[in-house]
Amino acid sequence: MRNEKEKVPVICEKLGIKLTTRDLRHTDSRVQLQSLMVQWLPLSSTVLNMVCEKLPSPKEILPEKVEKLMCSRIRDFNSFFPETQKLKEDFLACDSSEDRPIIIFISKMYNVDKSILPENKPKVLTAEEMALRRERARQLREKKENNTVEVAPLEEDKKEDDVEKTSEEDQPVFIAFARIFSGKVKKGDKVYVLGPKHDPAKVLSKDFQVDPNKKLKDLQSDEHITCTEIKSLYILMGRELEMIDEAIAGNIIGIGGLEDHVLRTATLSSTIACPAFSEMQYSVVPILRVALEPTYPSQLPQLVKGLKLLNQADSCVQVLLQETGEHVLVTAGKIHLERCLEDLKNQYAKIPITASEPIVPFRETIVEPPKIDMANEEIDAQNVIDKTTDKDVDPVITVYTNNKQSRIKIRAKPIPNEITALLDRSTDLLKAISQHIKTLQGLHKNDSLETKLENLQVNGTKHKLSDRMLKLIQTFKEELQGICDKLSPEWKDVVKEIWSVGPRNCGPNLLLNQTSDYRTKYLHHEQEIKEDPRFEYESSFVNGFQLASLAGPLCDEPMMGVAFCVEEWSLDKSAGDDMAHFGPLSGQIMSTVRDACRKAFQAQPQRLMAAMYTCDIVVDQKVLGKSLFSL
Repeated sequence: MRNEKEKVPVICEKLGIKLTTRDLRHTDSRVQLQSLMVQWLPLSSTVLNMVCEKLPSPKEILPEKVEKLMCSRIRDFNSFFPETQKLKEDFLACDSSEDRPIIIFISKMYNVDKSILPENKPKVLTAEEMALRRERARQLREKKENNTVEVAPLEEDKKEDDVEKTSEEDQPVFIAFARIFSGKVKKGDKVYVLGPKHDPAKVLSKDFQVDPNKKLKDLQSDEHITCTEIKSLYILMGRELEMIDEAIAGNIIGIGGLEDHVLRTATLSSTIACPAFSEMQYSVVPILRVALEPTYPSQLPQLVKGLKLLNQADSCVQVLLQETGEHVLVTAGKIHLERCLEDLKNQYAKIPITASEPIVPFRETIVEPPKIDMANEEIDAQNVIDKTTDKDVDPVITVYTNNKQSRIKIRAKPIPNEITALLDRSTDLLKAISQHIKTLQGLHKNDSLETKLENLQVNGTKHKLSDRMLKLIQTFKEELQGICDKLSPEWKDVVKEIWSVGPRNCGPNLLLNQTSDYRTKYLHHEQEIKEDPRFEYESSFVNGFQLASLAGPLCDEPMMGVAFCVEEWSLDKSAGDDMAHFGPLSGQIMSTVRDACRKAFQAQPQRLMAAMYTCDIVVDQKVLGKSLFSL
């Protein structure tokens, strides 16, 4: 439209649109385009028509979709208790009768000003109230004339003054954006607030009681249920909110009064057998980090409170507290960061804030020994240091615990990029496998093998993982084995040697067990638990690796693409009995493994990896050359 304005009347005629002479003569093509689109496809009616025509009815939900909502990708629906599986029928029915349980999913919390809430808007006066105001005005006139009569303020005037004071405070309130999947919700209904980590199997397996006075901040690390009363319900009419008394299944509504019970997402239900909805996947990942501090140190509590409100209001924000005491804000980009800082200063914390320069995350890794030196010349074999005679650069690190009861040999080597990428994609699966290993290691050592297997429960099933989980593990093993078959022979047995991944049990680093006399069960789930004295300290060994991979020796940044091969692990409890002052053996093994991994890392060529931001730039064809020149 910018270059061919003579075609605008022809386009309008074919679309049946009439533009005014003023719009046709306007020099800004954007104004013409906006006028044309407003008449051709009005936004409000067009979106509403598309919603009515294209979106399926809530009652047409597929059973597969219900199972995905009720359980995560790595969990099997059949592993739930019968009370939980029965709720699938309520999802499919989408019925609002009284006998149906209430099931509501809250996808996010968003803040609004108190002034736009329906209960805070000025009400229309009735005839009696208007007569009362006229009487008050008459009394005020008499007071001015006589200067003797004092008129007491009416209660309504006091209420109006209170409303004005609260509006001056301008404190935001949070509304939960929710959808009803089953039942009918009304004001005054008491429901359970189920956190994202709620597992109904753990609650139904014992006599569980919910404390009605507890809020989100009062819960312990293993508690994910609170109880609350529905205080207000709203219909979301664009920017406006309309208060309602009840809502039925299939509707999208706003719920007020849940600030103390919901952080970002949650599930509301009238039964604790309902599972928490699977976590939502966001296409935008926070990458830009800055450290925040108040301009005046005495205002630190206001900053902490403001960060909590911002974290609750914006689902794409992460608020971290570093070990150094710094408050770090992670956002999606520069514009998002500017918006968050503005909201903190003007709306949430309401204090002056100082932000640091962007914190660039690094990763520590190792590479293969270089074959070309800095002068771009091939390194001759004669110049290579004989590693058999130089102990300082020996890639195999041998360490002992302080009491000399355990000896460990570890070697570090770089992981190929294909395996590193696969580990990054399989984060959820690796977390589930690590949780299974912790369950195995948490069994009582004094019980018999039959008792251990009888008491072992993972994902609601005894003795083994769910069938769905086993299929995912098998797929992961086959994909990993396919990658290893294309690499050098030293990687062909990696699937059998994997002991753990790190950091945090789901990272891109491997701990490989290459010992000849100790077998681990990371990717193998036979119903046998080998009685070995080292099994008692296996968790300490793995935790030492986790600590080392979380903070490398270069600058205490997480490692990436590093494999630690354990070539020997011996344990002799009879040695060093007179050295009890060194502390428990489990702690010694943990610290020894951590130090051994760091030394093995330093015995290889070390590198720092910096983060890269990738994006697609779209420009007009006429300025393509200028854009390339600028880049």
